[in-house]
Amino acid sequence: EPLERGYGTTLGNSLRRILLSSLPGAAITNIQIDGVLHEFSTIKGVREDVTQIILNIKGLALKMYGQEEKTLEIDITGPATVTAGDIIVDSEVEILNKDMYICSVSEGATFHARLTVKPGRGYVQADENKKEDMPIGVLPVDSIYTPVRRVNYQVENTRVGHREDFDKLTMEIWTDGSIEPLEAMSLSAKIMTEHLDIFVNLTDEAKNAEIMVEKEETQKEKMLEM
Repeated sequence: EPLERGYGTTLGNSLRRILLSSLPGAAITNIQIDGVLHEFSTIKGVREDVTQIILNIKGLALKMYGQEEKTLEIDITGPATVTAGDIIVDSEVEILNKDMYICSVSEGATFHARLTVKPGRGYVQADENKKEDMPIGVLPVDSIYTPVRRVNYQVENTRVGHREDFDKLTMEIWTDGSIEPLEAMSLSAKIMTEHLDIFVNLTDEAKNAEIMVEKEETQKEKMLEM
């Protein structure tokens, strides 16, 4: 704050859409489970069917420190309750929700799975993760890359000097833990700014124009020079 009237909604809506669709993250792209040929299978000695296991694994919160596709593994002999903390990773992958439940394995049974994970943006359907040379038994899944889970924003009136018609924008951001809300907010603003620069640079007049000026009241806040 302060923002000129109407800009609270304009910026809030734009930033919310970017936060939910354009920030980079990491997600599972396909799953391979020993003894399973399709997602409607059941696994001997495992309580959940394959469809439920895939649904659980899709809730995995990941952070990747590289740009290369990685294969993670789960290798469990029952009796055991399998959680995200049982996933074997290397130094370039971090599991953030290690307590997340995956499945239950009974005594004497085994559960061995390979998970392919890679960085990306937005949402990718399972069909788009399918490759022509993919072996039978490799199950492509929907990939939700965005690290932001939910965004709310609120616009209120605020006062500057004698004027009470400025906007105050408040944003609430929930993430999966792979990025801090403040960092997510800053990155989304950068993405929007870089896209708008395409239009700003159309003319030298617009590029060199001074739009934001300091107010005399504080010499710190800026407002639009209308």
